[in-house]
Amino acid sequence: MIFCKLLMALGLFAAALSASADNWPSRPIRFVVAAPGGSSLDVIARTLSDKLKDRLGQTIVIDNVPGASGTIATGNVARAAPDGYTWLISYNGPLAYTQFLTRLPYDPQKDLVPVIQTSAQPNVLVVSADLPVNNVRELIAYARSRPGKLNYASVGNGSSSHLTMELFKSMTASYVVHIPYNGAPPAALSLVAGETHLLFSVPSAVMPQVKSGKIKALAVTSAARFPLLADIPTVAESGLPGFESITWNGVLLPKGTPADIARRLNREMDAILKQADVRTRLQNAGLDPIGGSPEMFAALLASEAIKWEPVIRRTGAKLD
Repeated sequence: MIFCKLLMALGLFAAALSASADNWPSRPIRFVVAAPGGSSLDVIARTLSDKLKDRLGQTIVIDNVPGASGTIATGNVARAAPDGYTWLISYNGPLAYTQFLTRLPYDPQKDLVPVIQTSAQPNVLVVSADLPVNNVRELIAYARSRPGKLNYASVGNGSSSHLTMELFKSMTASYVVHIPYNGAPPAALSLVAGETHLLFSVPSAVMPQVKSGKIKALAVTSAARFPLLADIPTVAESGLPGFESITWNGVLLPKGTPADIARRLNREMDAILKQADVRTRLQNAGLDPIGGSPEMFAALLASEAIKWEPVIRRTGAKLD
């Protein structure tokens, strides 16, 4: 009798899950953004929400939760109810490599369901205007001949900016001293002022200074040339084959969210990311719209963790 009741309860539970998925969404949705208002993540979230509210027939409330390098927002969603009414947009730090920099209250690969990669952008390798190098090959030779004499700025310990340079140092067998700053603006200004020699940072943070001639751009860190900066070569084509480091982001749901909800959300977002006006808006913000399947995004999460763990272990990098 008890066994029969248990089977009946399980059946009712499964039916309830199916029904909730079939009727979803029936109330407003909370879209958690792991960055402040006005950030790239915020632009993506609001662009998607503007389109999705009509396609889904529900209000979508943007909830910016910055802090702790994106881990507060990411952890909050990892612990949220898996009912399809709490979404997350986060980025490569809290989703791939911060787990190797500090102890996290969540497991990015076990506690979250990947929905879709929304966009990506490379870092740009920039150098001070008076550094006597004009391409990556010259920089590698110059750094190798002066071990410990050059320094590089980063936007903070454990940032993509920091880890990208550590990867560069490892692959070029060069020694360059790290000087971390609190964010991209002061890091870029340090190059302009001649306080530092090198920096990897996102295009929006450094291209205005490049265009004004205050610093020099040598290369981008994507595998292929970045469409928005097509005249700047890649690091890989400039003397360091195989080098790649991108900043990416995507949408995820709490573990246990019904699969058909995740699939529908993927279909809707993928269609939106293909729309011309959406692509233009994101590209104007310096972002390359991506899209694709949940499986593609899950594979990215796994491969990025595998790539960056040894770099972090080797350098001893820690989160500020």
